[in-house]
Amino acid sequence: MNRLKLMMVVAATMGAAVSCSPKQEAPKVLVLYYSQTSNTKAVAEEIATRLGADMEEIVLDTPYDGDFQATIERCMQDREQGVLPKIQPLAADLAQYDVVFLGYPVWFGTYAPPVAALLEQVDLSGKKVVPFCTFGSGGLESSTKDLAEKQPNAEILPGYGVRAARMAAMPEEVDQWLKAGGFVEGEYTKLEEFPEQHEVNEEETAIFDAAVDGYPMIHAKATMAASRAIPEGTEYLFTAVDLPREDKPDMPPAGEIKVYVTVAHGEAPVFTKVIR
Repeated sequence: MNRLKLMMVVAATMGAAVSCSPKQEAPKVLVLYYSQTSNTKAVAEEIATRLGADMEEIVLDTPYDGDFQATIERCMQDREQGVLPKIQPLAADLAQYDVVFLGYPVWFGTYAPPVAALLEQVDLSGKKVVPFCTFGSGGLESSTKDLAEKQPNAEILPGYGVRAARMAAMPEEVDQWLKAGGFVEGEYTKLEEFPEQHEVNEEETAIFDAAVDGYPMIHAKATMAASRAIPEGTEYLFTAVDLPREDKPDMPPAGEIKVYVTVAHGEAPVFTKVIR
């Protein structure tokens, strides 16, 4: 089991031996999540296993229907009425935890309604909260912002998000993320910052188009690009302009978006997330 490094405080005094300092207890960690399709549950289990943490699922009083369209329609109806779904009380006593990993699928650009319901009921002040999520195209950044606004007295740490289409990559990404965040010990790859973006060339345009081809929620043209080396190949950051849709003429373009694309050695381009 990996030892937690987060919040380990070393009492330092000028010229004094540290052997006289009392041993600091490791923080207590809870992995708390809501999952509709088991993708978020899989991420939660990966995190809890690596940390040796407690885990609990957020459960609805009346679960959503398994049909995606029925779930969306129910959520839209609730939104129109300004109500949130009712959830069952947590078994865990949040007061006993120092760190809460909070997981959810991204719906309508933010955390799913069951998590919104939870955040109406709990106070995470003084705790370190680490978001993680699954999504179709993106939403980690927007949901993290909403989380920080809803729990202003909690310390929101950098989170992790993964597309449902990329779940096979999740275990290794979670491993790197937890190590980079100091939650577990071990070596990790620290990526360089992207250089300044430049106007896309033909090769980059082809990479962008191939990465988003077939995904119905992205109808855009790449305008700017930057790239950096990653262990498995190359990662691109594209700026793209959302285009009008012939099939939905009443839907206005979303404007400028950021699209992250990975090209692993010998594999086709795949986008990893979109920031709108």
